[in-house]
Amino acid sequence: MSTPHAATGGPQDFYQDLHRAFDATLALHQGRPDLLPALLAQAFDSFHGNVAIQCEDEPPLACHRGCATCCTLRVSATVPEVMLVARFLRAVQPALQARGIDLVAQLREANTQTEGLDEARRVGLRQRCPFIAQGVCVIYQVRPLACRGHASHDVKACVDAARGARDEVPYSAGHHLLRALVQNALQSALREAGLPWGSVELNQGLLLALDTPESEARWVAGEDVLAAAAVQEVPAEEMAAAFDRLRPH
Repeated sequence: MSTPHAATGGPQDFYQDLHRAFDATLALHQGRPDLLPALLAQAFDSFHGNVAIQCEDEPPLACHRGCATCCTLRVSATVPEVMLVARFLRAVQPALQARGIDLVAQLREANTQTEGLDEARRVGLRQRCPFIAQGVCVIYQVRPLACRGHASHDVKACVDAARGARDEVPYSAGHHLLRALVQNALQSALREAGLPWGSVELNQGLLLALDTPESEARWVAGEDVLAAAAVQEVPAEEMAAAFDRLRPH
């Protein structure tokens, strides 16, 4: 599995190298059940393998285990990321239910409160992510790039923003840029492979993935099974045009 390094060139070079790596992974695994883990291992390794280099001139991060202050924000993710979390939930749900913990029920309850809300209304609701337990993210090992790429240099600023007393938070520009590069390269590669490539809202997308029979296999076959949860922060036509301009040669 190829993991490009951001230090070897600028952001566009890194994006194009990563795009080629995703292209190769898709060509090798498309139509197979190991497509999801192969693609996302590559995406997450590329993010974590480069984030320290990308952020070496930044102040220290204030994020730490047990801090879930930002976990009221709307999370958007690609379909493969949502499908991977759905796989994880199916695997852990029986054991957790035996201990009286029903993550899927918590997800359903959260979605009744948040479905259809834009970013501003979602923040104002202050609805905690359904996967936070005692300040810890239960799905941490499979969390989407949006969560991995959201990092702050100031806890107090995050707390103030969460209660509506502040608009700006000193987020890590390096984390944000790297998340965008990895996610966009993945989306562009998916588009060129003929697979649904847009972003979806995490809670609603997860319920669709869990409730739709054979949802993962249908997505691998090219069906846009999570379309009802689509989030278009940037119009799809505009994103597609940008992907075409940046396509590696």
